[in-house]
Amino acid sequence: MSSLLRIRAERDQMSAVERRICDYILENAHFLRDYSSQQLADALGISQSSIVKFAQKLGFKGYPDLKFSIVQSLAREGSKMAPHASSAPRAHPHARTCDELWQCKSAAVQETRLLNPPEQIDAIARVLLRANAVFVIGLGEDGIPARAFAMKLSLLGILAVHHFDPALMAAGLSGASERDVLLIFSEQGQQPMLGRILQDFKPHIGAVISVTRHSPNPLRMQANHALLVSAHDERPHIAPLLYQAALQHLLDVLFVLLCEARKQRREAVGANLERMQEILSP
Repeated sequence: MSSLLRIRAERDQMSAVERRICDYILENAHFLRDYSSQQLADALGISQSSIVKFAQKLGFKGYPDLKFSIVQSLAREGSKMAPHASSAPRAHPHARTCDELWQCKSAAVQETRLLNPPEQIDAIARVLLRANAVFVIGLGEDGIPARAFAMKLSLLGILAVHHFDPALMAAGLSGASERDVLLIFSEQGQQPMLGRILQDFKPHIGAVISVTRHSPNPLRMQANHALLVSAHDERPHIAPLLYQAALQHLLDVLFVLLCEARKQRREAVGANLERMQEILSP
C-alpha cells in the first residue's frame, strides 16, 4: 500500500495536529527527502516527538522509515508517468486539466478501496441478497446516487423502496421487519432527520447500511455496516467531483458482486433491461 495513499485515507481519523502533519507531507512530499524529523517539526511549529508518533501511528518504526516509504512511492509514481511524458506532445490546452482531474479521481477511488476491505463489502452484499426489501433514502444531492442504486437493486430482482422524503420513509418503514434492510446515503452523516429515523426503526429492522464519508459521524456510528468514501481537495468545485467518482466506483463494485453472486440475479438484470428497452422503444 502506498504510504501517501495511507496518509490520505486515514487523515479524517487523525487529531488536529496529525492532520497538519498529514497536509504538510502531502503538499511537500517531493521535498521530504531533505527534511529531518526536527526540520519538519520546526516547519510546522510542533515537537519532534509529534512527528515520530505520527510515523508510528501509520505503522512505521519511526520517521526515517516513513520518509523512505514516501520517497519510494514517489519514485514508483514517477516511473509510471515516464512513458506518458515521452509520448506525443499534447496539442490541446485542456489536456493538463483532464490529466490532473483523472489523477485526482483515481487517487480518491484508490483511497476508498483501501477503506472498504473485501470482507466488508462481501458482508454487505450478503445482507442485501438476503433482504426481503431494501429501503433506500438520501436527502438533497445524496438522493441522486440513492435513487440510481435503488434502480440497480430493482434490476437484480431485489425489492427496493426509494424515498427522498424522511416523512414518507418513516411511514414506509412502519411495516418493516427483521428481514428488511435500511440503506442510508448521507455524505456527511449529520442529518438529524435521518438520525431520528434510524433510532426509531433500527430495533425493528434487520440491518442498517450507511454510505458516508470516512470521517466519524452519527449515522456511521449507528449503522450495522458502513460503506466509506474518501475524497479530498481544497478546491470546492473539485471536491464534490472526487466524492462522486469514488462513491460511484464503490457502488459499481458492490453491484457487480451482487450480479455475480447468483446466476438468477444476472439473468434478472438481463431480462429487466430487455423489458425496459421494449417499453422505451418507439
